[in-house]
Amino acid sequence: MTDAAATPAAMAPAGKDILGHPRGLAYLVFAEAWERFSYYGMQALLVLYLTNYLLLPEHVGAVAGFGQFRAFLGSIYGPLATPVATAAAITGLYSAGVYFTPMIGGFIADRWLGRTMTVTIGALFMVAGHFLMAFDVAFIAAISCLFIGVGLFKGNIASQVGELYGPDDLRRSSAYQYFLLGVQIAVIIAPIVTGFLGEKIAWHYGFGAAGVGMAIALVVYLSGRKYLPPERLRGAAARAVPQAKLTGRDWATMAVLVALLPVLAMTAIGNQEIFNAYLLWGEKHYDLVFFGKSMPVSWLVSLDAIISTVTVGGALVFWTVWSKYAKEPDEIIKLAIGALIAACAPLILAAASANEAATGQKASLVWGLGFHIVNDVGFAMIFPVGLALFSRAAPKQVGGMFIGVYYLHLFICNLATGKIAGLVETMDGAAFWTMHAAIVAGGAVALLAFAFLFRKLLAPTAETLAESAAPAAAA
Repeated sequence: MTDAAATPAAMAPAGKDILGHPRGLAYLVFAEAWERFSYYGMQALLVLYLTNYLLLPEHVGAVAGFGQFRAFLGSIYGPLATPVATAAAITGLYSAGVYFTPMIGGFIADRWLGRTMTVTIGALFMVAGHFLMAFDVAFIAAISCLFIGVGLFKGNIASQVGELYGPDDLRRSSAYQYFLLGVQIAVIIAPIVTGFLGEKIAWHYGFGAAGVGMAIALVVYLSGRKYLPPERLRGAAARAVPQAKLTGRDWATMAVLVALLPVLAMTAIGNQEIFNAYLLWGEKHYDLVFFGKSMPVSWLVSLDAIISTVTVGGALVFWTVWSKYAKEPDEIIKLAIGALIAACAPLILAAASANEAATGQKASLVWGLGFHIVNDVGFAMIFPVGLALFSRAAPKQVGGMFIGVYYLHLFICNLATGKIAGLVETMDGAAFWTMHAAIVAGGAVALLAFAFLFRKLLAPTAETLAESAAPAAAA
């Protein structure tokens, strides 16, 4: 067998078994959907569980190793004087870690274990982590298992979707749309199920449901192993394949993309607070009683997922129609527009806070609906557009790695929310959310500056590329 024959591109299944796609796609979509059910089910409960149960004096003493864990958190976030500040820090660290560890998981799969084995081990860690959440004493061990599991699972199963197809197979794009559709459905359903069980019955029931979801993901994944793509070359075999050298322009582009990460993190701060301070604020300040029944505040995450599904589709339609009548703006300009829109969302919460202070009445969920709509319109023009920018602008030799690098902006953002969210109990609501609006708007201004300074790198024209190619050809 030749090296060419051994590559995933040459061996990729060409079947059209289900909706015109290889059968393996269905297994990957369903496995990822159940994994995301477990993840978002856990994330919707975490900050509420910590604040209202685990960090209370009568429970926190039972957590093995919590003193050392609190000291570790303090080394990152500074003094954590209250349960709310501690809960915000833990939630921020957990949310940040799941966007950092997949880079490590991808390295492990590429270098040693292969994707299928790495995904399987990751799923086992996550199943263990979710079920360990049922025991107060095992909280630190549970979080550690989830960190490891998400890192091994998340990036590798997404890579397997692309590896089902050959390099020129145009079905890859629609395959990822199916993949993301499965994720969106999971994000909608998970907080409803785990939120009801956790908030209305018992916290551990909610985490148990997340564990069941992860166990189903593992069963679905393993049942479809024979339909999954062949493994990539790794180790010495992979290093033997010649690679094109990076040019000076490539290095400059990579430097600019890395410099964009903290700016993108600023634009995401309002959105990522939905899983942290927003739930704590909403629990106290929204009127959540309907027909005499109190709605679980975690259901706001499902509301956001429903709206974001619509706004992502709406953004696609908008730019499709726009392109028929005018030239689409560059990705970096789209990002700035999205950030300016997203900056208005926290201002709605600031207005709701001011109205509550003036009237003494809790905020209607109409305010929340406005927040989610404006935030998700903005975020629909930030997250996927940023992903497209990194995918297109990064040199092809490191394109896969830079997809992982792109997710680091959410790592930075969630680390920041872990600190900022703790201020929700000490700052006035109007000031707290106005601060978020200012941060997001600052990111928008920085994006415009990047567009002005680095457009030739981030949005090159055909003429620019020809000019940069000329010296290389002459050499």
